[in-house]
Amino acid sequence: MAALSRKTKRYPSDLTDEEWEQIAPLMPPASPRGRKRSVDFREILNALRYLVRSGCGWEMLPVHFGPWQTVYWWFRRLMRRFLFRTIHDVCTMLDREAEGREASPTGGVIDSQSIKAPHAETRGYDAGKKIVGRKRHIAVDTDGRLLMVHLTPADISDSAGAQMILDAIRKRWPWVKQLFADGAYDRAMLMDKAAFLDFSVEVIRRSAGAKGFEVLPRRWVVERTFGWMTRWRRLVRDYEQRVDVSEAMIHIAVGSLMLRRNAHP
Repeated sequence: MAALSRKTKRYPSDLTDEEWEQIAPLMPPASPRGRKRSVDFREILNALRYLVRSGCGWEMLPVHFGPWQTVYWWFRRLMRRFLFRTIHDVCTMLDREAEGREASPTGGVIDSQSIKAPHAETRGYDAGKKIVGRKRHIAVDTDGRLLMVHLTPADISDSAGAQMILDAIRKRWPWVKQLFADGAYDRAMLMDKAAFLDFSVEVIRRSAGAKGFEVLPRRWVVERTFGWMTRWRRLVRDYEQRVDVSEAMIHIAVGSLMLRRNAHP
């Protein structure tokens, strides 16, 4: 970590030269018409990583990154181009290949996390967790790499949210066949849809006599992924009004983790 910190420019969240080299080809090209572009995309990404890692507000971005209005304008434009999702997915596939696995996974784990969302446009109440906010429905591969995230109000059940996840997985990760889940997903409608989409869902249950915390096979990796996400302070709560902005923040955080693993193995 000490050697890595010397490669960053100012803050630990800054892109190193090796990281920037990997994602620079994914940046949108300049328009051949109009005024010449003056913004540095590397600095824009540094600012966004700082924002998500530190949890600060837009107006509190350090002056080294330039006007925060410029950073915000480019964030919205790059988000509409799905750049953060693209960086995340490419880094995920590269990380799988570096581990000697196929780029597209064949198995995954699904779970959800209820989180407070004080400024969300629409919220719900999760009676089980006693939380007013949003629910993050995610799917990860068997090593914990994020494959899909879908946000709903917290009062949406796990099984209902998983049905939306299944549709998205089939489009973006077509080779996934086997999914692991907990007892909350053992519902007839979800199982019927999984069978229709050619998924096999295996429910991992706690042992009958277990008391307190128990590590469940195949299930613990998704809990670790939630832990990776909440190390980024912007994701400890959902501070965003819009769902698409919140999903972009998640992709910035997890994509940065995958990028650093690829550039500095």
